[in-house]
Amino acid sequence: MQAPVPVGVPGVNIAPGDHICAFYPTLAERDDILMPYLREGIQAGDKCIAVLDTDDVLEIDDALQAECARVPADGDRQLEMKHSRDAYLRGGKFTCDSMLDFWEASVGGAFAAGFPFARAVGEMTWALRKMPGVDELVGYEAKLNRFLPRYPQVVLCLYELERFDGEVLVDVLKTHPKVLLGGMVLDNPYYLEPEEFLAAR
Repeated sequence: MQAPVPVGVPGVNIAPGDHICAFYPTLAERDDILMPYLREGIQAGDKCIAVLDTDDVLEIDDALQAECARVPADGDRQLEMKHSRDAYLRGGKFTCDSMLDFWEASVGGAFAAGFPFARAVGEMTWALRKMPGVDELVGYEAKLNRFLPRYPQVVLCLYELERFDGEVLVDVLKTHPKVLLGGMVLDNPYYLEPEEFLAAR
């Protein structure tokens, strides 16, 4: 059994296989979650994969490179930063299957390259764009729970509170077993297993 995984908040750990949602009101609060999460992973030697929906991907990459002495050279690719258009919205649309294939290639490739653990993070505001397939968001979140047990990994999904409507946020809660709230990781009593959630839809 693998040891608990530091999330980046002092004294707060998560477990391998966790799929967590975190809600934030501003980009500054997003970074208060995102940066420590990635920093902890880099220092631990984890493969870190971040897919962001804002145009500060390079700035965040540079900041982490400057902060973390153990960030390897680009050839080692421990930290992989992508924009949502190159992952969630490849080809100008979202499909659940292609995104699950992306995670399989990224995470599976990390283990093939010798990484012992992977931590991924996705900023989910891409789903607010008027693009084909974005209405599959919560179905994708449910199906992602089937992918988590395949590898030693954790996945953190970031939601900007004021930009998503209440109905979507309720479904987001139903598809994440854990919630990062107020600096604590909580078991989510509203979570539904993928089969139950998808059958209800």
